Amino acid sequence: MTMARPALDPELRELLADMPLMSRLSPEVLAHLRQLPSPPIESLLRHRRVDRREITVPAKDGAPIPLSVLSPANTDRTTAAPCIYWIHGGGMVMGDRFSQIDIPLEWLDQFGAVVVSVDYRLAPEAAGTVLVDDCYWGLLWVADHAAELGIDPARIVVAGASAGGGLAAGVTLLARDLGSPAIAAQMLICPMLDHRNTSTSSRQYSGVPGVWTGEMNAFGWASVLGDLTDAEVSAYVSPALAEDLSGLPTTYIDTGSAEVFRDEDTDYASRIWAAGGQAELHVWAGGFHGFDALYPQAHISTTARRTRTDWLARLLELRRIAPLTPADGDRP
Repeated sequence: MTMARPALDPELRELLADMPLMSRLSPEVLAHLRQLPSPPIESLLRHRRVDRREITVPAKDGAPIPLSVLSPANTDRTTAAPCIYWIHGGGMVMGDRFSQIDIPLEWLDQFGAVVVSVDYRLAPEAAGTVLVDDCYWGLLWVADHAAELGIDPARIVVAGASAGGGLAAGVTLLARDLGSPAIAAQMLICPMLDHRNTSTSSRQYSGVPGVWTGEMNAFGWASVLGDLTDAEVSAYVSPALAEDLSGLPTTYIDTGSAEVFRDEDTDYASRIWAAGGQAELHVWAGGFHGFDALYPQAHISTTARRTRTDWLARLLELRRIAPLTPADGDRP
């Protein structure tokens, strides 16, 4: 029997009617999706005054990790800028460092932030902790070269959408446990946090076509985890497994009421609060997975994006006035 589901936002429902939807992924479908051209980054940079650097840094195993560093051009280089370390989405199986890059570019425009986007290796070609390790080692390089990049090391924000949100959560757990680098905040946009895929929302959005369904989620996780048992899965890969969520930097989480990740995302925020941490949670009524990235001009999307930006403005101003220190209670 089909489960009852929250209704889509009316404007989003109308927009989604013209989009081809799927219920499942397969290796063949994934190969086809990977061949589809991505919108060129140049089209997003054309109307912006941005200095762009392409850098390759070594991963934990020595493999090359591409980073794109996008900095406001002709700015006061005597003032260190905040940094958005961006981790793209794509179910851990597709996408690249320019996927959803329009989101952090808004923060480059508004705050003069340096945006660094990482091209981590994808599953199934890479598996286990490789993806999160790639993201972590890229972040380490950024922190170590903050002065060279014009970045304020007290205002590094780790952010990501979907799979990128889950990897951002994993990177933040790694940084906490390893003691560096300092992270001022984590912004988790509809994050992919739990490989178990057993929540009510994951069941509600299975068996029907969608942008990201329970079946597609199972495919993505199987690509990353292979034959690992639940007991063998690292919490850095599936952050919902982390038993201790204390000592994390302040956190922003948002999700839609009509999507697979709703319940694991709200649970993650609740567990941060239970551990004494600070989190801001937004569940956008009628929002499907990635609604604001797919249809940024929809009313609900502009509201969601503006709300994130307002939160980030408060956070960056607070960190500018009172730089991150151990006394703040936010363990790096």
